[in-house]
Amino acid sequence: MVKNSQVYIEAYGCSASFSDFELTAGQLQNLGYEIVEDPKNSDINIIITCSVKTATSNKMTHRITQLTRNEKPLIVGGCLPKTELSTIEKINPNASIMGPNSIDSVGNIVKQTLSGKKVVVLDDSKRPKINLPKLRINPIVDIVEIGSGCLSACTFCQVKIAKGTIRSYPPDDIKNQIISSVNEGCKEVWLTSTDNACYGLDMFMDLADLVNIVSSIDGKFITRIGMMNPMHVKNNFSKLVNSFDDAKIFKFLHIPVQTGSDKILKSMKRGHTVAEFISMVEKFRKSFPLGAISTDIIVGYPEETNDDFIKTKHLIESLNFDVVNLSKYGARPGTEAIKLPQLDNSVIKERSQILSKIIKEHSLKCNSKWLDWEGDCIVDEIGKKPNTMISRNFAYKPVVVKGGNDLLGKEIKVKITDYSSNYILGSKIS
Repeated sequence: MVKNSQVYIEAYGCSASFSDFELTAGQLQNLGYEIVEDPKNSDINIIITCSVKTATSNKMTHRITQLTRNEKPLIVGGCLPKTELSTIEKINPNASIMGPNSIDSVGNIVKQTLSGKKVVVLDDSKRPKINLPKLRINPIVDIVEIGSGCLSACTFCQVKIAKGTIRSYPPDDIKNQIISSVNEGCKEVWLTSTDNACYGLDMFMDLADLVNIVSSIDGKFITRIGMMNPMHVKNNFSKLVNSFDDAKIFKFLHIPVQTGSDKILKSMKRGHTVAEFISMVEKFRKSFPLGAISTDIIVGYPEETNDDFIKTKHLIESLNFDVVNLSKYGARPGTEAIKLPQLDNSVIKERSQILSKIIKEHSLKCNSKWLDWEGDCIVDEIGKKPNTMISRNFAYKPVVVKGGNDLLGKEIKVKITDYSSNYILGSKIS
């Protein structure tokens, strides 16, 4: 009996990258390949890369170097091939290349690479990355990519270079994907893309319309709506908030502001003002007082003065976000901002440290409001500590509970007993 070739796959970055992992693994498994968990045991290795931040890009190049040293055929996928192809080829001239929208070609790429050929597939496939075979990372979570690309032109971002302009996937296809996943036992659905706010703007509908379609699907599941940029939802934000008013939708909003300075927002070409952002936050909180809001902040953008920084600091202090994803600015190849006068790294580091402390204090404050809360949670993750699981309440707040793997996918009633800046602790109620 001939042994099936063994494939090792790893992924980095956003939920769309992990969706690519699942689709890559699922298609290869359907073709008879064996997916293994250790690159030492594989016949070929695949890395799905991310290039959104300088630190992440450096991590990718380091990891590609490590995988190259084990002298096995290598395929580099994800965003890095579109943004820094020369860097990859300098590290490993023989590595095959798979663009972020070329996932449906993975079977042919693996076959040819195993035969000793170098394959480069960077053209975008016409087939949506949906309703393809997948091997889920988490058996109860279905990561559903609803589109690729965006309509923005942010001066600091490489993602537009990697994924191009918006291409929304047909709502019927998305609906069929979710119906299948729910029938297969998924309890959570994550709607993800480059920018969910752009969804449907290329085909005469919008994100709120899609959310309403998802809510109409039969079955017991709950949906997390992924990141959306303010500029593409600000004009119909009330409609979007109304679409969240359904039990099948987590009351969780991920809306990146990036800075508290209108001057810097204009330089970034973000397309929204601070006042518009604050208005959206206030509307969401008026409708869902316990809803969770996540935002992104870039500190140290070129030409950011101390006054600009103080405005960002005040914005964080005044709005009390549940989650702030803080990034130190790093110039990315191919972006407009790389041409601007850059701040000294010591200034960026100092400002980052100040914001990190404030963010931690406000995370503690946000988590404190949940003390003694009682309600239903869905257990969706194995905890880092022994005999612990992570559950999510209606606001997608992570609640640590004691219990084993048999709780995964179960709905439990909990009472919040403790909290810190990093977690909420709950106990199961019989």
